[in-house]
Amino acid sequence: MRIDAQRNRARILDAAEAVFAEFGPRASTEEVARRAGVAIGTVFRHFPTKDDLLAAIMKRLLAQLVEDAAQRDLFAFFAHLVAQAAAKKTVVDLLAGSGVNIRLPDAVGHLEEAVARLLEQAQAAGTVAAPVRLPEVMALLASVSQGALHGGWDEPLQARTLAVIFAGLKGT
Repeated sequence: MRIDAQRNRARILDAAEAVFAEFGPRASTEEVARRAGVAIGTVFRHFPTKDDLLAAIMKRLLAQLVEDAAQRDLFAFFAHLVAQAAAKKTVVDLLAGSGVNIRLPDAVGHLEEAVARLLEQAQAAGTVAAPVRLPEVMALLASVSQGALHGGWDEPLQARTLAVIFAGLKGT
């Protein structure tokens, strides 16, 4: 992809994330184009349908989580994810109720691999109990993120909830 096309794609995704977060999944692609500073044809060239655009946003958000996981330990990643979910509603939450059927097995798989590495490192360091497995950690991450997202948790509630989870992971 040409450099200018890559820039346009990134601007479209940035604008789309903001527009969908503001207006929900019914937001117009025309508004996305306007905020990105591109013609509507440019949006459709990159993303032929609104579902394609939403899927690209989801894929990018999951890729960002994989990057975030690589820069943190398991406990810091939990805290980061909860703080991020509590701070803002993103297109991820909006997609849940939109009826848009988006399947991103590769992106989700990369996130699971990143969390598996964090779990292995934590268990090797002795900070997470040996019987804890990846499915439990992924379930905890999903549950606590959804709780923070829908509940708008303040920092003290985030800290107390994470303390309970961390004690459980440590086996204490």
